[in-house]
Amino acid sequence: MSALPTEAAQSGLQRPGAHLTQAMQQQRQTLVVAGLSARWLAESALQGRWRVIALDLFGDLDTRRVSAHWAAIGDGATMTLDGTLLCEALAAARRDGAIGWIAGSGFEACCDLLAAGATALPLLGMSADAVARVRDPHVFFATLRQHDLLHPPTCGTAPLEGHGWLSKRAGGCGGWHIRRANDDRAGAGSYFQQELHGDAMSALFLADGQRAVVVALNRLIVRPLGERPYVYRGAIGPIRRPALQAQVQSALDVLVPKLGLRGLASLDFVAIAETPWLLEVNPRPSASMALHAGVLPCGLLRAHVAALRGVLPEAMAHATGVRGCETVFARRPCRIGAAQADEWAAAPHCHDLPAAGSRVAAGAPICTVSAQAADARAVECLLAERSQLVESRIAFEENACTGPS
Repeated sequence: MSALPTEAAQSGLQRPGAHLTQAMQQQRQTLVVAGLSARWLAESALQGRWRVIALDLFGDLDTRRVSAHWAAIGDGATMTLDGTLLCEALAAARRDGAIGWIAGSGFEACCDLLAAGATALPLLGMSADAVARVRDPHVFFATLRQHDLLHPPTCGTAPLEGHGWLSKRAGGCGGWHIRRANDDRAGAGSYFQQELHGDAMSALFLADGQRAVVVALNRLIVRPLGERPYVYRGAIGPIRRPALQAQVQSALDVLVPKLGLRGLASLDFVAIAETPWLLEVNPRPSASMALHAGVLPCGLLRAHVAALRGVLPEAMAHATGVRGCETVFARRPCRIGAAQADEWAAAPHCHDLPAAGSRVAAGAPICTVSAQAADARAVECLLAERSQLVESRIAFEENACTGPS
């Protein structure tokens, strides 16, 4: 349950325009956005006419540019959040007049931080207990089985024959927790899932606890990174597959009231032909929202807050064409030179911009590139070209820093 008061459920889908216009005419309020990386949240909050305080691990130049204030809440080298830093930053934001905070990626694995943060400043999203329940594989896959929703074979113990199986960790994000089932580093608390071969996809949606409206289907860019076989690199969308979207909508019609999903969230699945095989729900705004900033005039974070209050948009307007984004990871430790930082800052297709002199560990993100074209294949080609260009511009230093284990 959201910390934000909810309104009574409305009959039929509501158009949020009047509500959002009234909110925008009020005195500009301060909103906090937080996550491993908060750039796309901060940009959406600015689009919604909020004054933005951003909390994340990197403090990239474009995140700081759209924010009134930025603070670090963890270690970018190890991709870990720090509860003390989070609560201190949220308490300071409360003194600064912030109305609440929205949690992005990284909190699924540490719901205790969601709970602690909610005591420092109202959490505008699903509660820690609700998130933990959604991300509990026993609850999630039992719900799927109960309603005959397709999913890969999943179990709590390692299969005798590990070939073709993956180990996953409840609460993991970005694919960093996924290993081959025969990898000795699977770790305690893992569950095991048979590997499926199809199109890795997600559905970005808004929910009010009873109903959902799909914002867009996206094709996910997932590739190996070191010994991790399925690391999230980015997304391409909207993917227009009406038959597939109809089945996704049918699944959400079950999952939203059963799991109490509220706000902006995403459903990950593997599409085989026009059939979705469900993997997990991310019960918070996801990075794919950056592809669809123009579907509502006030942005998707305004729609997220409205959905928490029981108001869903009646219609969304997608522009023609397809958009995509892809994170470029360092293959070796590297240092960002001044010329490279200036070049990327001047390029409209470069995002999550590191400052000159930044050192990036092997396997850590350097920046994100974006592209727009008539179709998904053209977008994919542009992203590949721009990613390669970023890699060609950086100066590698073998001993500059060490990468994550």
